[in-house]
Amino acid sequence: MSDTTPDLAAPAPVIKAKPEPKKTDWWAELKGIVWLVLGVLAVWSFIAKPFYIPSESMMPTLIKGDRLIVTKYPYGWSYVSPSFHVLPFMKGRIFGRMPVRGDVVILKPPTENSDYIKRVIGLPGDTIEVNRGILSLNGTPVKRVDMGVKMLPIDANVPCNSPLESEARKTGPDGKDYCELPIFRETLPNGVTYDTVDFGYQPGTGDDYGPVTVPKDHVFVMGDNRDESADSRYETWQLGLGGPIAWENLGGRADFITFSYDGTTQIWNPLTWFSALRGGRAGINLHPTKTAAAK
Repeated sequence: MSDTTPDLAAPAPVIKAKPEPKKTDWWAELKGIVWLVLGVLAVWSFIAKPFYIPSESMMPTLIKGDRLIVTKYPYGWSYVSPSFHVLPFMKGRIFGRMPVRGDVVILKPPTENSDYIKRVIGLPGDTIEVNRGILSLNGTPVKRVDMGVKMLPIDANVPCNSPLESEARKTGPDGKDYCELPIFRETLPNGVTYDTVDFGYQPGTGDDYGPVTVPKDHVFVMGDNRDESADSRYETWQLGLGGPIAWENLGGRADFITFSYDGTTQIWNPLTWFSALRGGRAGINLHPTKTAAAK
């Protein structure tokens, strides 16, 4: 009798099936994008939004190419608060508050859907008059001091080539081209002070205006560049605001500059996103400086 143990068959190797690749849930991806967009629009509509300065109407405070942060809640919310102006005019504001004289605000003109940016000069009950370029508030000329000139570097966004500015083109000691802007510092009765550009008396323009009394729930606004701003002094057919603007049209308060471009950026060339940055403008606070109340 044989004492040998029968051979046991070796177990067959287990071959694991590869899991099927997970399919992309495109509907879930789309919903995620939609919620992200809605979240951004909600922040822009109710909290804060970026804003781009498209013109020279607020020089020297703001220049074309500046990027700002505008807060939406300081004056409450109205029909213009949504990021896109899709709502019809609706009277009143939610948690509405009037701005302070001197605030820099964005607003929707009565006949356009684009946003303007101006400075609040008059509040309800104030009487505004401009006589030969001199601003008066409630019968008293606003304090005004000649600050000399400001040499603003000329670039693609500030070409200094308007009829008034072209006379102000100068070459600086460094050999670069500058726009020599005449600066006048104004101080409102509440002590708020800011600089304006004034090329002198221009007959037949907003240098002669009023007197006009600001109605209830309205504000009177002007650009700091007094000779090149379509504001409350001009009619709507002149691209102005047609007088004091309803407070419902206020979209927010300009708070600070985030960065500024000189106009040489090329969207497909990332290097220019950095080379076109203007130095020294990031972080500028746009809340007006307040001194002792003007006499």
